[in-house]
Amino acid sequence: MKKYLLTALSVAILAGTGGYFAGTRGHAEPAQPAQPERKVLYWYDPMVPGQRFDKPGKSPFMDMQLVPRYADEGQHPTQSGVSISPQQQQNLGMVVQAAQMRSLTPAFQAWATVTTDDRSLQTVPSPANGVVEKLFVRAPQQWVKAGEPLAQLWIPTWTTAQQEYLAVRQLGDAALTRAARERLALQFMPEAIVREVERSGKPQTRLTLRAEKAGYVAKLDTREGAQVAATAPLFELAGLDPVWLVVDYPQSQASGLAVGSEVRATSESWPGLTFHGRVSELLPQMETTTRTLKARIVLDNPQQKLKPGMYLRVEQASRQASSPVLAIPEEALIATGSSNRVIVAGEEGHFQAVNVTPGLSAEGWTEIRTGLKEGDRVVTSGQFLIDSEASLRSALPEAPVAQDHSHHDMGDAQ
Repeated sequence: MKKYLLTALSVAILAGTGGYFAGTRGHAEPAQPAQPERKVLYWYDPMVPGQRFDKPGKSPFMDMQLVPRYADEGQHPTQSGVSISPQQQQNLGMVVQAAQMRSLTPAFQAWATVTTDDRSLQTVPSPANGVVEKLFVRAPQQWVKAGEPLAQLWIPTWTTAQQEYLAVRQLGDAALTRAARERLALQFMPEAIVREVERSGKPQTRLTLRAEKAGYVAKLDTREGAQVAATAPLFELAGLDPVWLVVDYPQSQASGLAVGSEVRATSESWPGLTFHGRVSELLPQMETTTRTLKARIVLDNPQQKLKPGMYLRVEQASRQASSPVLAIPEEALIATGSSNRVIVAGEEGHFQAVNVTPGLSAEGWTEIRTGLKEGDRVVTSGQFLIDSEASLRSALPEAPVAQDHSHHDMGDAQ
């Protein structure tokens, strides 16, 4: 009996001791409260942010894992902004650059077509009614030198007037002789013909038409044996020094060209050669089919290497530096047709779409007239994905998660 009591007492002491230590340990190391698990709204592909999935897995669009969208993300006071983690920024290949003051000088470059300088066109008419006895130039586009004969005309109507002049001249009356000579000039009789009449004392009814300067025959409007009327055009001659360049350029480059601007042109037909000219006129009408403006450039062509119809690349010979303006890289601007905006990088991975007013562009930079200040950081790579994500959140703030059952197997496989 005594042994039984001793054993029971030992068990009670051990039990009490265990309870003491257990209580002491519980007070020494209080249990840590469990962290609440972040709620996932859906999974998505950053390259196609409009498509949502209800399970993780591999994107069906790109060779990358889907990214979770948590309920506590993007809680920024600006509705158009989004928050992107550093890892997601790296995955998107985002590049950020600061807006800065730069001197932008737009470079004018365009293609131009060589045409004939209309001011060099020369019409060779028939001076009187007659017959084309002989043609020395028989085809259009034929090249002629200065003084080269073009055609020989027989003009019988000159006979009577020249005979009268010779008769009056024999009378010795200076006043009558002068009046008779003036009547010959009124019949468009060249001075060389009148002198030949005076020298030979015989009527001169054949006339050789010659080119006054070098050029090519742009038009040939007669044939041998044809009867021609007074002042009827027989030839049209055109020169090739200088020539015209007709330049087509977009409206955005309208400020880069002015009357008197010096330009240089190059041609693939003559590599290594540079042709120089000056803007003669800015043509007033816009080409309705191409929506481009036109300018006329007078280009020196001393060796007549340039021919009508050739294409030349034109650029300004010199550019004057302009005053510095606030500018961003061209690729940072998102132009939608109805608006222009950029993605501005803020603190703690927040990005916001900001409307801006762009100006001129040059050398890979675009002027920003309103919407930004110097030092603002804008996204130059990956901005379209951020912009589409921001627009999606703004337009569908309460959109339910799309159930893509076809993607379940793919997600489970992961």
